[in-house]
Amino acid sequence: MASDQRGGPPPFDTPFESADTKQRVYGAVLHAREPMTAADIADRADCSAESARTHLSFYADLGIVIQHEGRPVRYERNDDYFEWRRVNELARTNTIDELQARVSELTDQIAEYRRVYGAKSPAEVDVLTFDSAEIDEVYIDLGDWATAIEERRLHERARRKVAGSTAPSHS
Repeated sequence: MASDQRGGPPPFDTPFESADTKQRVYGAVLHAREPMTAADIADRADCSAESARTHLSFYADLGIVIQHEGRPVRYERNDDYFEWRRVNELARTNTIDELQARVSELTDQIAEYRRVYGAKSPAEVDVLTFDSAEIDEVYIDLGDWATAIEERRLHERARRKVAGSTAPSHS
């Protein structure tokens, strides 16, 4: 029944079926967890290896993917590019006050997790010291804590970007 819905998400097993080749290659790179050959990406994108190489070269020129020379050449998602995009998006869509408020909110959340778990970071928490009935909730908290740390870092970068762009020039 879900496949009959108009405008809904594509089936999980074929998320890029209706996309063009360029989009399917992009999607395959985004979902890759390690460097892959053009042939591997082509298999995932359902296209020829030559077509995948063409698009991968374009994405490498843009900085979206990293090309690792060798035999065979391998490609991987450039996480720094996507972080840069996220920071720019935050800076473009938020005021400095909104960014500072979010940084403060996230700082408070992080401080509360540190207090509750008696640790400086989620990595310091030994999940096995908790009762088995609590473990699922602890894992959720640790994931949320790690996300809060990352989001605070990105919001702070965006805040500094906005602050730098609004600083008076000294000419």
